[in-house]
Amino acid sequence: MLIDDEQAILERPGVRLVRDALLAAGIADEVRVLPSTAQSAATAAEQIGCPVGAIANSLIFEADGAPLLVLTSGAHRVETAALAERIGVGKIRRASADFVREATGQAIGGVAPLGHPAPVRTLVDETLAGYEVIWAAAGHHQAVFPTDFARLVAATGGEIVAVD
Repeated sequence: MLIDDEQAILERPGVRLVRDALLAAGIADEVRVLPSTAQSAATAAEQIGCPVGAIANSLIFEADGAPLLVLTSGAHRVETAALAERIGVGKIRRASADFVREATGQAIGGVAPLGHPAPVRTLVDETLAGYEVIWAAAGHHQAVFPTDFARLVAATGGEIVAVD
């Protein structure tokens, strides 16, 4: 049985949107509430009990002024100049908190790969394919869900790329 705080997190509007989007994409609603905030991929992996590389970090950037979601392995950093060249945009830069919230409806730290108010161009780190189970944020800094690479790519309409 869930304690009140866990249930409250699962019913938050942002998490509810993610849960609905998971079901619409044919992914089981297995959102889990972590015991505490996961401030990094390493802390999320520790709480889940998985390799840090199996964490799909949802990072929003501005790519020539438009939102760009990069789902990268928790074991990687995004080299924005190399990625911009790889995908054919002029410049990629970190987005502000307001830009992230406007593009996704979610706050930094809990940005999910889906459940956004409008589609966001999404890139999926090819390294994530090496993990049987991938964990991603579910619209809150303590909520995560498991999936696999093929479902993640399909649900997000993501483009598979090398992220370094």
